[in-house]
This record gives sequence, structure tokens and C-alpha cells, in this order.
Amino acid sequence: MKTKTFSRRRFIQQGLALTVGPLAFSYARRGLLAADTVGELSPTPSLAIRTAAKVAITTCHTYGPEVRPALAKCFELLGGLGSLVKNKTVTVKLNLTGSDFRPILGRPVGETYMTHYTTARALGSLLFSAGARRVRFVESTQRQEVLETTLVEAGWDVPALSALGKVEYENTRNLGQGKRYAHFPVPGGGYMFSSFEFNHAYEETDVLVSLTKLKNHATAGVTLSLKNLFGLPPNSLYGAEAGKETATAHRAPLHDPQGFEKLTFPGLKTSGISSDKYWRVPRITVDVCAARPIHLSVIDGITSMSGGEGPWCGEENLKVTTPGVIIAGFNAVSTDAVATAVMGYPNPRAPRGVKPFQDCDNHLLLAEQAGLGTADLALIDVRGMPIEKARYPYS
Repeated sequence: MKTKTFSRRRFIQQGLALTVGPLAFSYARRGLLAADTVGELSPTPSLAIRTAAKVAITTCHTYGPEVRPALAKCFELLGGLGSLVKNKTVTVKLNLTGSDFRPILGRPVGETYMTHYTTARALGSLLFSAGARRVRFVESTQRQEVLETTLVEAGWDVPALSALGKVEYENTRNLGQGKRYAHFPVPGGGYMFSSFEFNHAYEETDVLVSLTKLKNHATAGVTLSLKNLFGLPPNSLYGAEAGKETATAHRAPLHDPQGFEKLTFPGLKTSGISSDKYWRVPRITVDVCAARPIHLSVIDGITSMSGGEGPWCGEENLKVTTPGVIIAGFNAVSTDAVATAVMGYPNPRAPRGVKPFQDCDNHLLLAEQAGLGTADLALIDVRGMPIEKARYPYS
């Protein structure tokens, strides 16, 4: 059965409706059209956004058999997945963060800074149990090979994952298996991009899940479900080799335009843009998430690491963390806010200069101002384990 293709207007409206309710679309347009006022508090969130601000935390200490029931408990606390995924195509954005699968800090990469196979398999199993028709795992790797090959090299049991049901895979670094890029306008015009061109997998789906780790980020403070979508812009259009379908180079130009002045990037605004990566990365993150909304966030805090998002941050700056939790929610902003608090940062809406956003603008606050959800802990219904009990200070 072929997935229904929506008109662009209907697609974005449905995505926002699924995440924060029907009132959020106009709210988002007002936020992104408004002046860039990061650091100021947002308008009072709409009733729809407050209603969607439910986040579950459950205990899980190992990557053994306990992962599936712990994740299932999260979904039960949220009211179940059936209404979201039944008879739907569900796309799961993984967080592989490069393609170097050598252990770091004496641990496998799945226990430190990449999506762990066990969490992906547990999630896939639960999606099918809730009635999903098809599950597609996606990631933009820095390799030309298909995603299945990369996952096998990472130690994943791809045959077992595929046996869960109708499972597909897509390396979204370029056109992949598609014949054209999907055009995604940013509601309201965006902070830095007015639109994006993404791999077809992000259009030919009903539900988008962000599956990520509980980590710090050198440029964005934290990298959770929102920042995970920074990997959506394909390397072939937004990387250092933009313009080539064979491109595998990093999206360095999105961080810092210096040296890439001759390259052009679809949807990039022509004025009012800073060259400061600590300004750019948070805004691009929000623009991507506004264009392609997340319907379900799943954050693996079983084990992870603090101090940065990968080994390139310097192992001397990194430390293994063992929070022993899984965090999930239907609104990415609220879920990331709770996760930030679990990491020991008391104010997820903190301005630049306050940890974990000591060097950068706060993309959670920018997302809130854009109308994507609330990061105000006082407005979020935390279910299961309280934040106070789950808290595991990262710094």
C-alpha cells in the first residue's frame, strides 16, 4: 500500500495538530514571524500546547530485557500509542552521530553517544504492537552505503529488527531511494531558513519519532529530540560538498559559513543572519522542527555521556553517565525541557550564559517562542518518576 501524499499546507497542519493540537499552527506562525527575541519569555502557551505537555519518565538501568517494558510503561503513562500510529507509516529518526563505531570511554557507542540497538528494537516492537502498518528507520550517515549496511557495522541485528514487521531503512544524506526532494516550508518564515529540501522519507510518512540519547552538545548545550533533527538537511544539499549526490561531508556550512561562501543552500535567508555558530545551530534546529514536526520523542538516558555529543569533543572533556531512565512525550519541546532538568539544569528556559547554554542561545526557548511547545516545567505534566528522583547532574 502506498502512503498517502498530502498537500504541503495539509501536511504541516496535520503534523502540528498531532503534536500540540489544532490551535498551535497559528501560534507557530505568530512566533516565527515575530522578532528574534531569544532570552525574553514567551507568550502564555495556548490550551492545546499545555494539553500536549505530558512527559513520562521510567526507570531502566541496563540494555537487557527490561528496556521494552520500561518503554512500554512510558507510553502507557502517556495514554498509549494506538491513536497516533494505528495503520500508519511511522518514521524513526535515529541518532548515529557519525559513522565511527569504535568504543569510547571504554563503552560501546550505543552506551555513550549513539542510538542503542536495543532501544530501537524495543521501540519498533511497541510501534507494531500499537498497530503501526510500517516502520521506517532513517539517518543521514557520512557514507554512501545503504543504512542497513551501516547498522550491521554498528553491531545491530538487522535481520531481527526487520522481522518485527514491515520495516524499511533509508540513508537520508541524499535522494536515497527517492526521485525528488520533498519541499518543506517553515511556518511563518523561520528564523534562518524559510524552507528546506529533505529526503522523501520525511514526507512519505504519517508519524515522525525522534529517538535519541540524553547528552550535552558543544554548540547547542544539550542534544535531545529537537537537536536530533539537525540531521534532516541532506549532506548533498546542505553539507560541505553541497550540489553533489555523492556528498558525504559534514554540514559544516550550517555551523560556520566561512570558507563556503560559493555554496548555496535551499531556503536560506539572505539577510539578518549571524555567522556565529552558537547563534546559527539553535535557530536551524528550531526551523527544521517547525518544518517537519516531531510527533513522539523518546530519549534514552539508560547510559550516555556528558561534556559533549561525540569523541571529537575530546575524551578528556567527556564522562560516562548512568541516569538509568527513559523519557518520552508527544511534544518535543516539553520532553526536552524535562530531559534537560533531569540532567541537573534547573531552568530549561535559561538564557545564553547560563548552563547548559553558557555559550549558545537556547533552542528550547527559541522553539517555545516559535510556538512549538512549552519548556516551562510548571506547565508540564510529568508522569511516572518525578524529576527530583530522576535527576542526574551532568555538570
